[in-house]
Amino acid sequence: MSSSPVPDRPAVPVRALRPGAVLAVTCLALATVVSAMASLNVALPDIARETHANQTQLSWIIDAYSLIFASFLLLAATLGDRFGRRRALLVGLGLFAGVSLGATFATDPGVLITLRAVLGVAAAFVMPATLSTITSTVPKAQQARAVSIWAAVAGASAVLGLLASGAVLEVWSWRSVFWLNVLLAGAAFIGTHLFVPESAQPGKQRLDLVGAALTVAGLGALVYSVIQAPEQGWGSPRTLAGIGVGLAVLAVFVAWELRHPHPLLDPRLFRHMPFAAGSLSITLQFFAFFAFFGFIFVAMQYLQLVRGDSALIAAVSVLPMSAAMIPSARLSPRLVARRGARGPWTVGLLLVATGLLVLARLDAGSSYWLVVGGLVPLGAGMGLSMTPATAAITDALPARLQNVGSAVNDLSRELGGALGIAVLGSVLNAGYRDDLDLDGLPAPVAEAARSSLAAADHVGDATGNTSLIEQARDAFASGMHLALVSGAGAAVLAAVAVTLLLRRAGRTGTVGVETPDRDTDHRLQKSVS
Repeated sequence: MSSSPVPDRPAVPVRALRPGAVLAVTCLALATVVSAMASLNVALPDIARETHANQTQLSWIIDAYSLIFASFLLLAATLGDRFGRRRALLVGLGLFAGVSLGATFATDPGVLITLRAVLGVAAAFVMPATLSTITSTVPKAQQARAVSIWAAVAGASAVLGLLASGAVLEVWSWRSVFWLNVLLAGAAFIGTHLFVPESAQPGKQRLDLVGAALTVAGLGALVYSVIQAPEQGWGSPRTLAGIGVGLAVLAVFVAWELRHPHPLLDPRLFRHMPFAAGSLSITLQFFAFFAFFGFIFVAMQYLQLVRGDSALIAAVSVLPMSAAMIPSARLSPRLVARRGARGPWTVGLLLVATGLLVLARLDAGSSYWLVVGGLVPLGAGMGLSMTPATAAITDALPARLQNVGSAVNDLSRELGGALGIAVLGSVLNAGYRDDLDLDGLPAPVAEAARSSLAAADHVGDATGNTSLIEQARDAFASGMHLALVSGAGAAVLAAVAVTLLLRRAGRTGTVGVETPDRDTDHRLQKSVS
């Protein structure tokens, strides 16, 4: 493909007239799309009763959003860079509000799955535009604080969305969750129109449509196969073929991008150690944390089905995590400024591992204080480590590629999320089934109990078999122990990888969040121009 005859011009930094208002609006937009990933979990029982959705359909009502979101992130981010990040926010938020409004009238699970997929497209335009708007419009002196607030909102929104959904479900049906989406997206749309200035790359470089198609196809096949792996089996031909196809398409994407004059995402960026460390860290953090959303799904089951809490009480019970995450995310930039990124980044990842190991000790009779003892270091660790990881990605790129940098950050979250849900979910299910002794029960009863803890609870209540309920709860706690220990291992692996990559960056003089180097930064910008 030939290069564009019109050369790129340098992007002109845009200074927002009201940086505080821009930050508030973009964080509201971010909270809208992040909370939508988790908030519907508490409504699944009501959706199943009203729409007669089976378990597979319920899973896809949740997963369709993440699948499409991850697949379209790079394309949507590139369009935002080219045509304007404010426009991307307005288009994404408008579509998000309209589709959520349509979902309030849905009565068929297939329609809900389709609408959630379209919401994923809308979210792909919104999320990268939030971070790139901040880095493009907020004055440089305030950017570290602004990125730390963005990271805190990105981490805490899932829990806060869960809490809000649990509260409205106490008085209304599952449709209230979508009405909440409409209100949040509508408010963010109005705020964007009023306060957010336009920022875009003024050059008219040709869009990499082939690269965009390859990312949608490759990421779609890979994430779909990973999400379906727990149900199909990790060793099944269908799973292996899907993962193989996804990886093969992504390999073609890399080869194409290396030759393209204006690549969608230049693979050479990953030679930049802080950029690579940020992407790897975020992926493994969200893997370790069950991608937030997978962990929340498991936590909701534990709190509601093992401890017997209501949906609202269960949502309130995980608030200590957000209470620890928000101040630690605000503290992280100051620690980075004093001691460099490596220390807070590594300590944060080790705190994540510590929190997961504490939570792995939970069983059917555990005190709630043990839950708090795990959630606090978990939240604090996520807050400390997400901010330098996000900054490492965005700081590595020139102004014209801020939306793509934001998309890489978001894509790392989504891929880590899908992998975490699938891999650790498989570990959880395997541990649950292995520890469940169903000898002597009729085959249909045993099969139902083996399928999930909720089903075992239902069968036990219907048959008066309290021993089955107790045994299923113990088996679930055992499976959760294995999964959380595996997640802790992923967090430790991330800490080791970040330490080694940043140490190598220091030896080679590569620009990073700790020690900027003008010559290296010039070479980096030249490689992606």
